[in-house]
Amino acid sequence: MSTEAAAPLSDALLSRAEQRTLGLQLILSLMAAGFLLLSFAIRLVSPGQRDIADLVAGIAAVLVAVPALAAAWHSLREPDLHGVTDQLIAVALLACWATGDLVTATLLPLVMMLGHVLEERSLLGSREAIDALGRLTETRTRRLVADGSYEEVPAQTLVIGDRIEIQAGDRIPADGVVEAGRSSIDTSSMTGESTPAEVQPGDAVFGGSINLDGVLSVRVSRVGSDATLGRVIALMQEAERAKPPVTRLLERYAGRYLLFVLLLAAAIWFVTGNTMAMLAVLVACCPCAVVLAAPATSIAAIAVASRHGILVKGSAFLEQLGSVDSVVLDKTGTVTLGQLRLVDVRLEPGVDRDEALLLAGSLGAASGHPVSRALAANLANDACLAITDARETRGLGIVARWGDTTVALGRIELFAGLGIAAAPMPAHDGPVVGLAADGRFLGWLLLADEARAEARAAIADLKALGLHRQILLTGDRRVEAERIAGEVDLAEVWADALPAQKFTHVQGLVDQGYRPLVVGDGINDALALKAGAVGVAMGARGSDVALASADIVLMTNDLRRLGTCVRLSRRCRRTIHVNVGMGMGWTAMIIMASIFGVFGIGGVLAAAIMHNLGTLAVMGNAGRLLKFREE
Repeated sequence: MSTEAAAPLSDALLSRAEQRTLGLQLILSLMAAGFLLLSFAIRLVSPGQRDIADLVAGIAAVLVAVPALAAAWHSLREPDLHGVTDQLIAVALLACWATGDLVTATLLPLVMMLGHVLEERSLLGSREAIDALGRLTETRTRRLVADGSYEEVPAQTLVIGDRIEIQAGDRIPADGVVEAGRSSIDTSSMTGESTPAEVQPGDAVFGGSINLDGVLSVRVSRVGSDATLGRVIALMQEAERAKPPVTRLLERYAGRYLLFVLLLAAAIWFVTGNTMAMLAVLVACCPCAVVLAAPATSIAAIAVASRHGILVKGSAFLEQLGSVDSVVLDKTGTVTLGQLRLVDVRLEPGVDRDEALLLAGSLGAASGHPVSRALAANLANDACLAITDARETRGLGIVARWGDTTVALGRIELFAGLGIAAAPMPAHDGPVVGLAADGRFLGWLLLADEARAEARAAIADLKALGLHRQILLTGDRRVEAERIAGEVDLAEVWADALPAQKFTHVQGLVDQGYRPLVVGDGINDALALKAGAVGVAMGARGSDVALASADIVLMTNDLRRLGTCVRLSRRCRRTIHVNVGMGMGWTAMIIMASIFGVFGIGGVLAAAIMHNLGTLAVMGNAGRLLKFREE
């Protein structure tokens, strides 16, 4: 077991270098603006001091030229689509210096800087959201020490295996397992669920959640970047840095685009001799609106998905999800609850149902078998009979004493060994256990893994979204699989499939031309999740292997989130297409206006202002995606 201390989550956040650079640019811009105003004042008050006014304006131009030229130089060393803008502004800036237009040389970077600041501080900036997540664990907690007392320590110093005490109102600092206490947990910051979750000993809790009432003793199981909150932060960072397919396509032609713009500007200057028109074209061709069209929309979509308890591991998966046309669902733990439930009771005449269930639950509480635990879960208000001398025979059942009465719970072979005549065992696809007391057989208890309450509606929703081919893929017996498929209205069943066979089934579907959405939660689903067009893991109880193999993780085991994923993806894709169209159309309009001199004498600054307005319009349209909500 690892004993390394948790690294502060702030260490995993994005570098502060960009924020420091932006701060320096703001300072230089404010200083330049001050010098430029001073230059105007000198010209106004003392027209004869033109040389001094030009000198002051030159200082202003130098102050803003430094960061602009530095950004252009950096973009040459590490080329990308954003760098095209930096390079075009640098060319325009040098042209202004060459023509002696120091006022434009100062105002142009200032206007572009204003647009950059608005972009950085916009609603779509995810750095603040990542910082906010990191602050969820920047707290102190009470840790148990060797002498049995508790010491207050920073959450960042916790290691796996530590035992901590979480009081009412405290935020849970790391993932763990409840060892003592019962309480209600607010998990809305992690899963999007507004209803508090009830936890008791043995239940897992997420770091970042809030303990609402009782006192909990929790054993730490994951810390730092391995904890659920750390994974969320890592996913958001990866999503912010990721380049959607549209952006990658544009970047492929970035170099050719820059060459085209320079040739166009040179041609305009050669034909018209108008330097201002040439500079206006250089500024108008800056592709900021097109560059931000896809990333801004994707970041907004990922933020919305997180609000619904959906973790998307990359913006590309969002776009792929919108094109899925079929769905492959694992059974146990995905379509079903993954837990046995009592579904029927077949009692002998004269046997009271409540008394029989109380006896069965009390016997079940004395055993660790999954069937026994399922029966014990039916005990009301923790009521339990005084069961003694329990003797469990593995594979058969349990025999115990209740007062002076011998009681038994188990398979038909157990009763045969005890000399008890059992009624014929009913036909049933799941586990069947019998109950006897004082040598008398009382009846049969039938258990099964039930389908999730929302499964049928979720599958119907996916069908309405165009995912008409729907398949239940499981390693269980066909009889049991077909029973569950019938309950949730799944027409196609692939049963008795080993992990490798699951992969083969999904790959065969892909080879037929389908783009399947694969949903699972176990280790045996990992290969299938990778084979599908998009893999979705049920995150609340899913295995670590399944979570690592999936492209999307549902923090809540609610299948209705699948429809939310598809709708959000399609909305995101439409918004990206609209934004790219807006960006390209707006840029083309400004270029044409600059060529034909629509902006007049102030063409360069007018083009810069119009350029920023187009960028903000694209980001505003992307921001509309934040209003996406699913009940």
